[in-house]
Amino acid sequence: MKIEIRPVSIEDYDGIFELWNSTEQSRRALNPVDDTREGIEKYLKRNPTTCFLAYINSDENTEKIVGVILTGHDGRRAIIHHLCVHSDHRRQGIAHLLVQNAEEALRKEGITKIFGLIFKDNDPANAFWEEQGYTLRTNLNYRNKSLNDNVPQGE
Repeated sequence: MKIEIRPVSIEDYDGIFELWNSTEQSRRALNPVDDTREGIEKYLKRNPTTCFLAYINSDENTEKIVGVILTGHDGRRAIIHHLCVHSDHRRQGIAHLLVQNAEEALRKEGITKIFGLIFKDNDPANAFWEEQGYTLRTNLNYRNKSLNDNVPQGE
């Protein structure tokens, strides 16, 4: 089974949303506005070259999505918003490939710093990011304010 990587398009949304909902950690990171088809379409329009999909071809010669990374930037710094690999396909290097593709795309756009948000209690994800060279910042507080009543404020 060969893993293929390509840029994300909005036509991938249903498969990506299904992937996100296949795992507890990804499900809890979703919100009912920004992670809708419309929200992701807006995100992809702003970040057309920095989001990637991992897939395998099934017997019917159709793509099965096994991983995705959504990464964007403001012209100075980048943020990894979602990285998810299907639980049946973990420990195969897929997340690493997705991160490598996103980092290279960001380098090409002149971005020199990336940050990501990972739940504190997600030990496997925190270990993965540490392995990728992402250090833990303990001198910052992450603050959040929702400008839409439908988007949860967070804990």
